[in-house]
Amino acid sequence: MKTVNSNNFLLDINSTIRQTKMNALAATNRNFKLAARLLGLDSKLEKSLLIPFREIKVECTIPKDDGSLVSYVGFRVQHDNARGPMKGGIRYHPEVDPDEVNALAQLMTWKTAVANIPYGGAKGGIGCNPAELSISELERLTRVFTQKIHDLIGIHTDVPAPDMGTNPQTMAWILDEYSKFHGYSPAVVTGKPIDLGGSLGRDAATGRGVLFATEALLNDHGMSVSGQRFVIQGFGNVGSWAAQLIHEAGGKVVAVSDISGAIHNKNGIDIPTLMKHVKENKGVKGFGGANAIDANSILVEDCDILIPAALGGVINRENANEIKAKFIIEAANHPTDPEADEILSKKGVVILPDIFANSGGVTVSYFEWVQNIQGFMWDEAKVNTELKKYIVQGFKDVKEMCKTHNCDLRMGAFTLGVNRVARATVLRGWEA
Repeated sequence: MKTVNSNNFLLDINSTIRQTKMNALAATNRNFKLAARLLGLDSKLEKSLLIPFREIKVECTIPKDDGSLVSYVGFRVQHDNARGPMKGGIRYHPEVDPDEVNALAQLMTWKTAVANIPYGGAKGGIGCNPAELSISELERLTRVFTQKIHDLIGIHTDVPAPDMGTNPQTMAWILDEYSKFHGYSPAVVTGKPIDLGGSLGRDAATGRGVLFATEALLNDHGMSVSGQRFVIQGFGNVGSWAAQLIHEAGGKVVAVSDISGAIHNKNGIDIPTLMKHVKENKGVKGFGGANAIDANSILVEDCDILIPAALGGVINRENANEIKAKFIIEAANHPTDPEADEILSKKGVVILPDIFANSGGVTVSYFEWVQNIQGFMWDEAKVNTELKKYIVQGFKDVKEMCKTHNCDLRMGAFTLGVNRVARATVLRGWEA
């Protein structure tokens, strides 16, 4: 594989994107194209890797509780299966946009390859507002959606998981409906309730993966988590688990934010006490052990390590110059705009990319699938030990690609993922 000077190519690309703020689709395509250039991929192969394997669109009509009929559009994009069954979440959201689902399916292809688990990428969703539907309406909707796609998903075909607006209960309904057609098949979805074959350790997996990835990065710089000052934006599943585990590892979480507001304590926030407060008050706002700060300033607070664990596009050219952290761990999907990437790399900030940093969730989903297929469940210690092995090896693999192609961690991760998928595709014979 030949290498090219990525700087000239970056200038070409950047001139074309200055006018618009990057969305997830454009950023994913851009990173893929950069990686393909660095790897010297054949242009026909490059094109074929971008084209999704299958795009499914279905109408889901259900009776509402008041007897009226209502119809929702469901999507499933199956991007690539060169390395194994396709894998990705199902989201229930009013704005399930086909373009976005496409980008996220593609991103799952590269993410599973970086994690070195035997999957391809998929993503799906239903354009609905789950907050406006009753539990029984959500169940009917999920079952109708499953009826429409049951012959296009499967243990060795496509394995869905929860995403925005869906949860283990949603997966339980999919499993039940799918099993009516195909017999009891716990491995058809992951992120299930423990009682139906879900894995121990799955709930904490993404946050725990963030800790292991942070440890690997800091070790590489001759540092450890202990004594470092952390700022965490977002205190949902990922942010709160990351905060707890970092706190336990001796890290000092000095600021945290969520939808309700933001808090700061330069001596470190007592995370176990904060967790109790959040449970009782539905947010970090009003926590006694820290001072309230402006939520918009959370990303630019003084710290060593910044962990965006909420929405995409939060680090952009408006705030990138103000960021004081030396390391950014992308626990959220696509939190950093490419323009911010450029500003931060000039400042010498090291960014651990989302495609690697938040892969703990999909890795433990793989463990859940493996346990279901074997019919043999692991204890939580085994799940966590195996997860650490995968994350530590993953970091070594990314660093190896960084050396080979003389690039940053984001391009190291993308070249690693794209190269693995390209090699599998060529070995299987893609031109026949």
